[in-house]
Amino acid sequence: MTDTALILVDIQKDYFNGGRWTLSKIEQASDNAARVLAHARQAGDMIVHIHHEIPSETAPFFRPGSEGAEIHPKVAPQEGEDVILKHKPNSFLNTRLHDTLGSSGISNLVIVGAMSQMCIDATTRAAADLGYKVTVVHDACAARDAEFGGVAVPAAQVHAAFMSGLSGTYATVIDSAGYLAAH
Repeated sequence: MTDTALILVDIQKDYFNGGRWTLSKIEQASDNAARVLAHARQAGDMIVHIHHEIPSETAPFFRPGSEGAEIHPKVAPQEGEDVILKHKPNSFLNTRLHDTLGSSGISNLVIVGAMSQMCIDATTRAAADLGYKVTVVHDACAARDAEFGGVAVPAAQVHAAFMSGLSGTYATVIDSAGYLAAH
């Protein structure tokens, strides 16, 4: 095992076409995440799948036990890969993620998944605050259109704004081709 862990955040069926909370470019992002996952498996990196459930029967998506809350088959966990359940955007909050990584000697994290403006942002910032060296593979992440104060913001702009906020201070932000070529 290396000192690197791949963290796959919330690549779940509700985010895909036909799901309850479809994201823009989720197919491309999940294809890139699957390539990064294949590389991590071959490299012997630790693999951690984050599985988000919103503990309410009236949740707009990721309802406990629903098909939409299941991890998408493109990045399905294999035997021996950890799956950590969370209930908040920050994958470290009230989960065993930090302890699991620490007990395995992990100091470098590679983060992929969804949504850029919520769980990827929260998890990346928390990881950096906890002292991990973080890489976000931006084209293996997906966003959703947003609105604030009557201003509609397309998903591509949401994604770019959040990646620019993470880049440098909290993480190295790189595309999948660049990441795979360098590792």
